[in-house]
Amino acid sequence: MDNMEHPDAEGAAFQVEVERHFRWNFVVNVLDGAFFWLGLSFAAPSTILPLYVSHLTDSRILIGLVAAIVGSGWYLPQLLTVHYVERLPVKKTLVINVGFFTERLPFVLMAVSVFFFAGRAPTVALWAFFITLVWRAVGAGVVAIAWQDMVAKVIPVHYRGRLLGIANFLGTALGLVGSSLAAAILDRYPFPINFGFCMSLTALFILASWVALSLTREPPLKSQKPTLSLREYGRYLPIVLRKDRNFAAYLASRIMAVLGHMGIGFVTVYAVQRWHLTDSQAGLYTAVFLGGQAVANLFAGALADRYGHKLVLEISVCLSALSMLIAVVAPSPIWMYTVFAVIGAVVAADILSGIMLPMEFASVEERPTYMGLANTVPGLFSAIAPLIGGWIASRGGYSMLFLAATVLSALSWVILHWLVQEPRNATLGDAERLRDMA
Repeated sequence: MDNMEHPDAEGAAFQVEVERHFRWNFVVNVLDGAFFWLGLSFAAPSTILPLYVSHLTDSRILIGLVAAIVGSGWYLPQLLTVHYVERLPVKKTLVINVGFFTERLPFVLMAVSVFFFAGRAPTVALWAFFITLVWRAVGAGVVAIAWQDMVAKVIPVHYRGRLLGIANFLGTALGLVGSSLAAAILDRYPFPINFGFCMSLTALFILASWVALSLTREPPLKSQKPTLSLREYGRYLPIVLRKDRNFAAYLASRIMAVLGHMGIGFVTVYAVQRWHLTDSQAGLYTAVFLGGQAVANLFAGALADRYGHKLVLEISVCLSALSMLIAVVAPSPIWMYTVFAVIGAVVAADILSGIMLPMEFASVEERPTYMGLANTVPGLFSAIAPLIGGWIASRGGYSMLFLAATVLSALSWVILHWLVQEPRNATLGDAERLRDMA
């Protein structure tokens, strides 16, 4: 057998292993997502975490910094890891071994810092919170490409939407119970014990998701892409964008989308301050947010597998604009339930199709590069968007912030709808491509 035949044989053997372990991998990855989102319901980045920070400081910039860190930490490191991840025949090693320390452990330390410092040393607690938040957010970004590529390897293209849809549905459905419990905890116990209990539950379920993820059966597959030096790889990235105009337009739409999300992290604080609501009311908003997220996950996953992730993202940016408009005109806090339900749907669709669509622009060998660009480039803007939002809110009020976010979401839809072609219509899915190799 010569070297030219080897990729074909390896591709055939790999495909056999993918099909043999498909059901198992589908189940354990659904459990991973379910436990993960259940855990986050006790420390939701868009509701409970900004509220916790508002107990420690009245700075709108620092409150907005929560969303900036969560978004940018996930996005920014990814492109830096692509060159390494592409050469790994098995991605799971990085996801599990490194991910425990970079993504899971910080939640434990965050909960500890609340119990020890928030009540008697709020400045120390604020520093501890942001250090662990940055640690976790950047840590998640470090393993993100490896995780995404692992999922793309073991789950065929026409099942990925349902995988994340079902996983996120179960997580958010369980999260409805979790958020109700979080609301009760926030109402029953005094600060900071209430937030400490919530973050402890987050740590518990996040660790459970790691256990489920560690059970993934990933067959090895060596990349046939020529090895490039780090400098050569850096010069290669602009070439990708120049050659693939469709993908470049997609990136432009994503930049507008993440800028349009700059108001989401302020909605809870806005509602609490405008109508003088209690912390437990914020917990109920979280429940509504998760309800919208749960329902949207089921529909978005099935819709994406049937019609493509591009359509799901178009719906997402339209709903994002709608949520901001409702927040501006809301005459009473009851209206905010609709806002949080719509935001939940936005987050569900954005996470699901924002992760999955870039996988379909490229070949198997190029997939990590495309995913890294699709996450890191918008992530540069995601890092500053909430800070810009905090500045706008400080200068012109929350209404001005929400209106600006509406306009940016509308621009995202225009670019995505008119300039981006559905990549699934132009490229083969991974399973079909591997069959061609065989």
